[in-house]
Amino acid sequence: SDYIGARALVSSLPKVEWLLGDRGYDADWFREALKDKGIRACIPGRKQRKKTVKYDKRRYRRRNRIEIMFGRLKDWRRVATRYDRCPKVFLSAIALAALVIYWL
Repeated sequence: SDYIGARALVSSLPKVEWLLGDRGYDADWFREALKDKGIRACIPGRKQRKKTVKYDKRRYRRRNRIEIMFGRLKDWRRVATRYDRCPKVFLSAIALAALVIYWL
């Protein structure tokens, strides 16, 4: 599940207001860790969960815009396979791809 990898990254999260995630991030410890950092979680509960979890459905629905953006960036072979080893060159390739995608 996704929240297993999130355990290693939760301490390095930047100061944000909301965290949008899918059902793979539904865990009580993860919600508590976000709450301790002052981050509001917008994560729907799993279907097996006995107690339902409230979340902002409108905000969750808009999450697909981010996934569409990453999908468009991955259409660029250089970005999807990460040919560049240098982080600065890789970031500039992402910036160039984003510029062309949203210019057209």
